Amino acid sequence: MSDPGLYPLALRLAGRRVLVVGGGAVATRRVPALLDAGAEVLVVAPRLTPALRAYADAGRVAWAERRFEPSDVDDVWLVQVAVDDPVAAAEVSAAADARRTFCVRADDRFAATAWTPATARHGTVTVAVTAGGDPRRAVAVRDAIRDRLADGTLHSGQPPVAGQVALVGSGPGDPELITVKGRRLLARADVVVADRLVPGLLLDELGPDVELVDASKIPYGPARAQEEINRIIVDRALAGRFVVRLKGGDPYVFGRGGEEAVACTRAGVPVVVVPGVTSSIAAPAGAGIPVTHRGVAHEFTVVSGHVGPDDPASLVDWPALARMRGTLVVLMGLKNLPAITATLQAHGRAPATPAAVVQEGTTGAQRVLRSTLGEVAGAAVAEGFRPPSVVVVGDVVHALDPAGVPPAAGGVPAAGGVPAPGGDGAAGSGMFGAPDDEGVGDAG
Repeated sequence: MSDPGLYPLALRLAGRRVLVVGGGAVATRRVPALLDAGAEVLVVAPRLTPALRAYADAGRVAWAERRFEPSDVDDVWLVQVAVDDPVAAAEVSAAADARRTFCVRADDRFAATAWTPATARHGTVTVAVTAGGDPRRAVAVRDAIRDRLADGTLHSGQPPVAGQVALVGSGPGDPELITVKGRRLLARADVVVADRLVPGLLLDELGPDVELVDASKIPYGPARAQEEINRIIVDRALAGRFVVRLKGGDPYVFGRGGEEAVACTRAGVPVVVVPGVTSSIAAPAGAGIPVTHRGVAHEFTVVSGHVGPDDPASLVDWPALARMRGTLVVLMGLKNLPAITATLQAHGRAPATPAAVVQEGTTGAQRVLRSTLGEVAGAAVAEGFRPPSVVVVGDVVHALDPAGVPPAAGGVPAAGGVPAPGGDGAAGSGMFGAPDDEGVGDAG
C-alpha cells in the first residue's frame, strides 16, 4: 500500500498547552519555536539541559521533574516526544492516540501522527518543507528557498515598504556578517545610502532599480556632509520610498546613527534600527584576539581615537584608561596612535603591554600586527598599516597564542583568523575605499 501522504497545516498554538516529553538536545531545539508561537509548554523529564532549565527558572515553561505519565496528555493540543528510547516514545504515542492528540516523535517519524518540517522565517513568511521523511533533503530545499528570499532573488510577495528608513549595520567587513534582518531589509530597499566601509559585495547584490547614494562623496566636510545625509534619507522617505541607511559595523557605535534617527523622528519619518556586528569585537576576534578571556581580562573599553588625547575636543579620559587593567579597543585611532600610546604610557600603562593592530578585519585583505604599547605606533607606520584599522591594547593580545609564545611582530596574517570568501579585499576597503581615519565609524 502506498503512503497516503501528508496534509500540510499551520497550527495556532497561542495560549494552548503543548506537551514536550524529554529534556535533552532535541527538546532544546523544539521548545523555542513553541514559545515563539505563544504555546503554554509543559516539559516532562527527570533532567533538563541548562538552556531548558533557564526557561523553567524564568517561568517560560512548566517543568514536571519526573518520568512521563499518560495523564500528562490530558488537555494538551500537541505532543512532542523528544526521547531516544523507542519503548518510552511508544508509550507517549499510545497515550496521545487514545486522546486523539497529534504526536511528533523524534525517534521514529514514521510512527508519529505529525511531522515537524524544516522551517525558515523571512519576515512574516514562514517556509516549511517536508520531503517524504528525508530530513536532509528537506533542509536542503528549505535552505535554498531561504537564501533566495534573503538575497532578493525570490520575491516574497510582501507589499512595498513606503516612506520609512532603516538604519542597518552591515558588520565589520565580511559580507556574511550582516544580520539576517539587515539583509532582508536591504533586499527590499528602494534607496540605499551607503558608507564607504560597507561590504562591497552587499551593494553588488542590489537590484538595478535601487538608487545607490555614495555618502563618502558628499562634499562640504564632515559636519555639512552629515546634514546632507540626513536631508537625503528624510527627503527620499517623505517621497514614499523605503530607504536603507547602510553603515559599517553598528549604526550606534561611532557611526552617527543617533543623529540620523533624530532627524527622521523630527521629520515624522518612521525609523527602525538594525544593530550590526561591531568591529570593536569582530576585528580582534578575526585576528585570534578575544577582547575578554578568563583570568586575563574581565573588562573591555571601546573608545574613538579620531580626536587626539591633547585636543580640547576630546571627551575621553585617557589617564583613567591608562590605569585600567582590562582591554582597550581604539577605533579610528591609527592617525593619532603615536599620541595615544604616549599618553597611556605617561599615565602609567607599561610600555611592554601587548598591543595589536588589525587592518580590514574579517576580510580577505586582513592584516595583523602584534607588538607592544611602546612600539606599536612606529611598527604600524613601518609596516604600512592604514585605515580601517582597530587597535587593541592588553594582555588578551597573546591570550590564545600556542603554548603562550607570542608570534613575531609584523604585518602577518592572523593565526586562527577566518578570511572572507573571495580574498580580494573588496569588502574590507568597502565599496568606496578608505583614504583616512576621519569618520569611518564602527568599521574601524
